[in-house]
Amino acid sequence: MKENELWLSEDQTPDLRLGLRVRSVLRHERTRYQDLLVVDTEAMGRVMFLDGCFMVTEKDEFFYHEMLAHPALLSHPGPERVLIVGGGDGGTLREVLRHEAVKAVTLCDIDERVTAAARDFFPTLSVSLDDPRATILHEDAVGLVARTKAAWDVILVDSTDPVGPAEGLFSLPFYRDLLSALRPHGIAVCQAESPLLNADVMRRTFLGLRDTFPQAALYTGPAPTYPSGYWSYAAGYLEGDLLPKGEPPAGLRYYTKDVHRAALALPPFVAELLR
Repeated sequence: MKENELWLSEDQTPDLRLGLRVRSVLRHERTRYQDLLVVDTEAMGRVMFLDGCFMVTEKDEFFYHEMLAHPALLSHPGPERVLIVGGGDGGTLREVLRHEAVKAVTLCDIDERVTAAARDFFPTLSVSLDDPRATILHEDAVGLVARTKAAWDVILVDSTDPVGPAEGLFSLPFYRDLLSALRPHGIAVCQAESPLLNADVMRRTFLGLRDTFPQAALYTGPAPTYPSGYWSYAAGYLEGDLLPKGEPPAGLRYYTKDVHRAALALPPFVAELLR
């Protein structure tokens, strides 16, 4: 390491660390809920850390946001109303609003300072926060989902790891409330962590949805700066299947219908973890 170099790292497990060289620190604050840090890095552009974990990087965010949003939206016969739980940076909202069928999106993230940081430093992520179809709420999404019945066609849970403010988003009562909050044909998708490094969380998330919804599926995809670089998504849905039905919107960088189908074909080690 050269003198006066600044590196920032995430301990992805007690024995595995990912580090990035930092050009400059853009913001560091303690919000009401978590430690928030925005830096400019050599390798990944601007990066947001929450409580010491990589949340979003300019260079690779499209892998995660496209794979969280488009499989559900292209599997649903008519996704008009969408809820995003978390996702205060706006990346998932941007992907949802690419779909012309969508008439209204509610984004509910407990920490308004995440959204403020996205507005200030991540214009390619926050570009849709002021779209007239979008409503931005800063409150506890667990409570919002619990008190809302048959309101949304698709719910996307774009959460942080299952600690602190996000812990309640990985629970059976929350999954039951997701089911009640969906309209007919509804689909809920939850980010489900790394099959390699967080297999217990992935399995618990999938089994929780499988035991709650009439049908469930797990799919996987790359997420380069998240732990292991290999990520999973668990879906619960009311009927049909999770295969693509329409045409994807223009301008995507990772998602295609072929990628969608392939993501549902689980490697044997992942399928074994779910048994």
